[in-house]
Amino acid sequence: MPKAYWVAHVDVRDPAAYDTYRAANAVPFAKYSARFVVRGGAQEIMEGAVKTRTVVIEFADYDTAMACYNSPEYQAAKALRDPVSDGDLVIVQGYDG
Repeated sequence: MPKAYWVAHVDVRDPAAYDTYRAANAVPFAKYSARFVVRGGAQEIMEGAVKTRTVVIEFADYDTAMACYNSPEYQAAKALRDPVSDGDLVIVQGYDG
């Protein structure tokens, strides 16, 4: 079964408040065994336009990635993030070729 990923592009307006979200999201990410692959490192936009921060989080499979997003724990963390950032998030199934 292929892994799945959250791929997010985010502009953070209030870094201190965003840190509160990061602390809160640790609970659901631990519960669903999420693993950060990319977490806001240096990036160079080669084509198109994206937000300033990129995050890629790996999950065991698509159902687990969806369950984490829809969990009460993550939705509570997301409520902290929404007022202080603008983002795009896609949940995508990995390739298991």
